[in-house]
Amino acid sequence: MISGEEKTTVLHLSTSSGPGGAERMISMLTAALNQGQFRIMVGLFRPGWLQTECEARGVKTCVMPLAGPLNLQWFRACLRLLRREQIALIHAHEFSAILCGWIVASLAGIPFVATVHGKNYFWEKLRRRVVYRVVSRNGTMVAVSQDLKRFICEKVGISENRVELIYNGVAPAETIPSEETQRCKAELGISGCYPVLGVVGSLYPVKGHKFLLEAMPEILRKWPNAQLLVIGRGELEIALKEQVNQLAIGANIHFLGMRQDVPGLLSLLDVFVLPSLSEGLSLALLEAMASGKPVVATGVGGNPELIDHGKTGFLVQPEDAKDLAANLLKLVGDPEMMQQFGRRVAETVQQHFSMKQMADWYSDLYVRSLRGYNSTVNKK
Repeated sequence: MISGEEKTTVLHLSTSSGPGGAERMISMLTAALNQGQFRIMVGLFRPGWLQTECEARGVKTCVMPLAGPLNLQWFRACLRLLRREQIALIHAHEFSAILCGWIVASLAGIPFVATVHGKNYFWEKLRRRVVYRVVSRNGTMVAVSQDLKRFICEKVGISENRVELIYNGVAPAETIPSEETQRCKAELGISGCYPVLGVVGSLYPVKGHKFLLEAMPEILRKWPNAQLLVIGRGELEIALKEQVNQLAIGANIHFLGMRQDVPGLLSLLDVFVLPSLSEGLSLALLEAMASGKPVVATGVGGNPELIDHGKTGFLVQPEDAKDLAANLLKLVGDPEMMQQFGRRVAETVQQHFSMKQMADWYSDLYVRSLRGYNSTVNKK
């Protein structure tokens, strides 16, 4: 049922258990939707961070291990789950979940929604483009940025009316007491240092950390006490630490690993940096903006849809350490500009990229999908 006292149950399927940006978005979105007209469940291929986070937010989860791309045991288990929980719609995230979720939804005769969070993980392989094209025929594709929607339509060959644009959203930033900020700075040994730069993201090549590290010597020539906080973990951690040693900047770089206190760490920053080579719509960037932090980011993916270059932040060329350093130096050398940019990006998030807006857009999509599907079934 779409209306009435009984909630309609929606199953979210996720390929990964996180904790990346897409998984963090899923945890926040499902919690927000669960408080509205829908009852939300999250199905996972393996236990992990996302399961723990969803359950902590009051969202029921179910782990169904997937042994191979087309595992019959998994499909039987998922169909039993659909019947037992009276699931009316499946919403899948990332390729494997989208493929398996679409097959199950087709077998069960229920509507299907698929959110694509980025372009770097599917466009290289023909079979993935074919799958998305087939899925779009009787399911609804969602892109998290206009850039990604354009890419899907042009590169994958999907009609624009089969791809919805729903921007990621974030909750209001936490207020961090100034004494807590000072305590954290003292713990890290960066009290009195300026500027404090920070980047949040998995340590993978696509995130572009190496170019930010390449930019640091130029920044340190002007600001010898500059500090960089690197928040996240991943396959490049050892290589990045070796790069730091080669550049002889170890005293100014802090690898903090995966942290649960990101809002508190954001409060330490003077500038947030996003040197990615590709993005869908960066959750880390949105959270920094919500915290009122001025931003320097690469002009890739959905970043230009968040940042108005020269008015709310600076956009730089990807893989260009000199351009990155030049814009960072320009920003940190102008405290008034930093304050203006910080205020403007916080207003941008509040007005256009809130968690409530995202949840409302998805709720509307679910209602339209259910009504449209039921209408089609009744006509047959």
